[in-house]
Amino acid sequence: MRKALIMLFIMMMIYPVYVMSSIYVYSFNASSEKADAAIVLGAAVWDGEPSPVFRERINHAIKLYRDKQVDRLVFTGGIGDGDVKSEAVVAKEYAIKHGVSSDAIIVEEQSRFTFENLRFASQKMVENQIDSVLLVSDPLHMKRSMMMAEDIGMKVSPSPTETSRYKSYRSKTKMLLSETYYYIGYQIRRMFQ
Repeated sequence: MRKALIMLFIMMMIYPVYVMSSIYVYSFNASSEKADAAIVLGAAVWDGEPSPVFRERINHAIKLYRDKQVDRLVFTGGIGDGDVKSEAVVAKEYAIKHGVSSDAIIVEEQSRFTFENLRFASQKMVENQIDSVLLVSDPLHMKRSMMMAEDIGMKVSPSPTETSRYKSYRSKTKMLLSETYYYIGYQIRRMFQ
């Protein structure tokens, strides 16, 4: 019994390190394939403007659109506490200011967190006859986001931002630890669904 408990303890210590490593390695995966649209996962809005994290996601999606890797952009995110506009509308306005045609933009304004971003965006995909998408988020957020998208049944490929607010060793480590926690939490929830 004691050996079994020791082995269980060792596994509980090793598994998070494995997950953390896999999240870090996965963050470098980026598809060069063309897709019908890019889904941009929502992030905070500050005083009616995209936060630095959100701005980098939107800029990356604009680049995909300009490079003709996607024909449309799907912005996700509802209205946060204290905000007047939804994350999706703020992203749309920013993209239009930077040369994206309003006809090429679809907004999803119901979601409050990643799984909802994807679930409601998948409904927009059906409504707008979008088959394939590139998923845009921060590099360290990609592995969990991709797992969720695939669980929903989306035909999706990763397209992490090339730049990120998380540049320092300290901020990257904090984000990596956070993503490890949420990734394992999501895996546990999947087992009981």
